[in-house]
Amino acid sequence: MKKIMNVPDQFVDQSLRGILKAHSSLLKTSSEDGRALARADAPVKGKVAIVTGGGYGHLPLFLGYVGKGLCDGCAVGNVFTSPSCETVVNATKLVSGGKGVLYLIGNYMGDQMNFEMAADIVRAEEDIETILIRAADDVASAPREKWEERRGIAGILFAYKIAGAMAERGHSLQEVEKTTRKACERIATFGVAFSSCQLPEAAAPIFEIGDDDMELGMGIHGEKGVKRCKMMNAQELARYMVDRVTEDLCLTKGSRVAVLVNGLGSTSQEEQYILYGEVADILKAQEIDIAKAFVGEYVTSMEMSGVSVTLFHLDDELEELLKDCMYTPFIKL
Repeated sequence: MKKIMNVPDQFVDQSLRGILKAHSSLLKTSSEDGRALARADAPVKGKVAIVTGGGYGHLPLFLGYVGKGLCDGCAVGNVFTSPSCETVVNATKLVSGGKGVLYLIGNYMGDQMNFEMAADIVRAEEDIETILIRAADDVASAPREKWEERRGIAGILFAYKIAGAMAERGHSLQEVEKTTRKACERIATFGVAFSSCQLPEAAAPIFEIGDDDMELGMGIHGEKGVKRCKMMNAQELARYMVDRVTEDLCLTKGSRVAVLVNGLGSTSQEEQYILYGEVADILKAQEIDIAKAFVGEYVTSMEMSGVSVTLFHLDDELEELLKDCMYTPFIKL
């Protein structure tokens, strides 16, 4: 597989270098650590700061959600690898505005461990109050009664939007935490993959899949799905995915949702909109109202071909927060 790069072990740092050159008016990095990045106006005094982070290779996740009304800072790891504890500490110090810091990450063991260690350090050395929330929306990875054990995948977009809106409105750390946790419980995602992806230093893709096959319920780190089957057409695929998330969230007639159809890296927008049209028809037939729709690449897995469908079950508070204006160099929401 062909990739634009110089040497594989500099893939992340040279990509970050390009990002900072392209968006120097909106993003900055710590002088101590080029993997700790923040919005250019950080720290914002008197506002809860939100720090995210994770392995590289998922743009616009995680770094792409650093901006007004979303996250204040991000700790970047190697491709599909957790950021170091030191980088999380540096990102925290870069954005802390005196009102506490919310760590909002995907539910992965390495990320959780390093963010928890960083929290202990900044509390002890900098007197910065922190709270950790893990987005856990992957329906395929655990049943609803164990939803907090699920992997975090594309649904973290909605958690960012809710936490960011609450913080921008001036709420306390505890208030931001409460509403963001409520949001996380009401988000469900199901994904499928049509091809694997290849790490910069690897000689072959992470897994092989036949031209007529697809993976159901895969992760975003190149993990295989929970089941392999023959390719479905758009209508069949939409039905399969929507059924799993609507049943998981116990949606009924009159429920209101935000919908995300997310491309994983090399699925065209034309295909994504075909799928969204089918998803919208299914929800309309079930009399489930769509308050807002998102179609595009929001959480990728290098050049993986595939899509995911996320539903966010709204109430009045969450729907109002979802409308708040937010902006990053990568995405206007």
